[in-house]
Amino acid sequence: MGKDISRRDFIKAAGAGALALGTAAACKPGSGRRSDPAAGISEGMPLRTNPNTGDKVSILGYGCMRWQMIQGPDGRQIVDQDSVNELVDYALANGVNYFDTSPVYLQGQSEAAAGIALSRHPRNSYYLATKLSNQSGDPSFERSVQMYRDSFKNLQTDYIDYYLIHIVRDGNDWRRRAVDNGMMDFLVREREAGCIRNLGLSVHPSRSGFDEVMTYHEKYHFDFCQIQMNYVDWYDGDAEYLYNELDKRGIPVVIMEPLLGGRLSSVPKVVADQFKEREPDASVASWAFRFCGSKPRVLTALSGMTYMEHLQDNLKTFLNFKPLTDEEMDFLKEAAGLIKNYPLIDCTNCQYCMPCPYGIDIPTIFKHYNSCVNDGYIAQSTDQKDFKKLKKIYLTTYDKAIETVRQADHCISCNQCSPHCPQHIRIPQELRRIDQYVESLKQETL
Repeated sequence: MGKDISRRDFIKAAGAGALALGTAAACKPGSGRRSDPAAGISEGMPLRTNPNTGDKVSILGYGCMRWQMIQGPDGRQIVDQDSVNELVDYALANGVNYFDTSPVYLQGQSEAAAGIALSRHPRNSYYLATKLSNQSGDPSFERSVQMYRDSFKNLQTDYIDYYLIHIVRDGNDWRRRAVDNGMMDFLVREREAGCIRNLGLSVHPSRSGFDEVMTYHEKYHFDFCQIQMNYVDWYDGDAEYLYNELDKRGIPVVIMEPLLGGRLSSVPKVVADQFKEREPDASVASWAFRFCGSKPRVLTALSGMTYMEHLQDNLKTFLNFKPLTDEEMDFLKEAAGLIKNYPLIDCTNCQYCMPCPYGIDIPTIFKHYNSCVNDGYIAQSTDQKDFKKLKKIYLTTYDKAIETVRQADHCISCNQCSPHCPQHIRIPQELRRIDQYVESLKQETL
C-alpha cells in the first residue's frame, strides 16, 4: 500500500489537481489503494509482475464472456449465476486472480454476474478488468461516461484494476470513440484519482491501424494492451508484429483468443493426432496456452471457460506449466500451417454479430460447420462411397444444433452483422455458402 500512497502524493505534487469535470464522482475516497492478491492459493500458478504497479497476475486469466445462459422465469436468457459462482470460487481457490468482462458481454449481463460472484470474496484477492464498449451507437462523452460509471455499480467496486477502450480497429475509430469525444482525457484523470489503476486498450487492427494508434502512447501512456494472439495468428497473421511492437515499448500484453474462439481446442484430426503422439496425457488446448505463456511480455492469457471441465483442464496446464522448447515452437509452426489449410470459417464465437434482427444463430451455424470440417464430416461429392452417411450426419446434427427458424436459409443479407465482426468475416456470404451446401446435400446435387 505504501507504493500506492507515494504515487498519489507524487501526482498531487505534480499539480494533477485538475480532477475537475467530476472525475472522482464514480469512486470513493481511498479507491486508489493497491490490490494485493495472494500469490496463488495453489503454489503452482505462475504469476507475472506488472512493471507499472507490481501486480502479481495469474498467467491464466478468466474471460467472462462465455458463461452459461439459462432460461429465466420470464422466458428470457439469463446468466446461470450459480454456475458462475462455482467457477469463480474454484478459479480463485486455484490461483486465478484476473477477471475480464465488458458491458456488452452475455447480452449485457456479464459485468453484473461477475460483480455478484466476485464481491463474495475480499476485493484485494482479485483484479477486475472491464471496458469502454462504446463501439456501437452513440460514442458521445455523456453516454461513454455513463457506461463507465455503470461498470462500477455492476461490478460492486469503487476502483477498476484494468480498464480498456474496447475493440479499437484503426486510428479513425480510436479518435472517434476515445480522443475527439474527450474520453481519454477523462479516463487519464480517473487514473490519476485512483479509480482506474491501469488504463489500456483492446485492439483488432491492421498493422497500419495499430501503428497509428500507438502514436498516442507518448501522450496517454498505455499501461497495457490486449491483443488477439495464438500460434495460428502468430505464424499466419499479425500477432507476432503486434507483440513485438508492444514489447519494444515495454507495454504488458494481455492475450485474448488464445484458442481462436475454441478452434484450437478442436483441431482437424490429422493435427490432433500429432499433438497426442507427442503428449498423450495433454489436451490439444494445452499447446495453445503453453504457446502464450512462453512469451515473457504476456501478463495474462484470457480463457472464456464455460464449464468446470474447461477450467480444470486449463488449470492442469498452468499449475504444471512448461514453457515450449524451440523444437516445440517449430512443431506448432507446422501445425498452424496444416490448420490454415482446412476450409474453416474464422469465427471465434465472440457474439459481437448478435443478436441478428432476423433471429439467425450465426455463431452456432459457423461452429457446427467448423466442427464437421474438423471431424471429417463434410461430403465432397455424391460419388463418395460414404456420401449417404456424411449427408445424414451433417443434416441431423445441423437440425439438432440450430432451430430451423434460426438456420442459414433465413439470412436476407441485410449485413448488419459484418461491421461488428473483429475477424472481418463476410458473414452473409458465409451463411449463403453454408445454406447452399445444406441444399446440395438435401437435393444430392454435389
